[in-house]
Amino acid sequence: MIRILTVCGNGIGSSNLLAMKINQVAKKNGIEVDAKSCDLNAASGENPDLFVTVAEFAKQLPQDKRITTVRSYADKKKITEDILPVLQELNEE
Repeated sequence: MIRILTVCGNGIGSSNLLAMKINQVAKKNGIEVDAKSCDLNAASGENPDLFVTVAEFAKQLPQDKRITTVRSYADKKKITEDILPVLQELNEE
């Protein structure tokens, strides 16, 4: 199972929506993930397999961790285009 942490400023709205979309994309493609949301401050103390956020927050996450950016917190098509190749790669590891 791939542990994913979605990150936004407060860890409530945007990142929660993104986590739900990632769980849907993964399920549709037969990939087991556990995507949860988190705020930017708390994220630095976490150790998921993958951080997912937008570009503006990615620069503030621990750079020694695996980070993927998405173009939208809500647009499922864009999220799928951005995250599916990464999920498939992690699923093969």
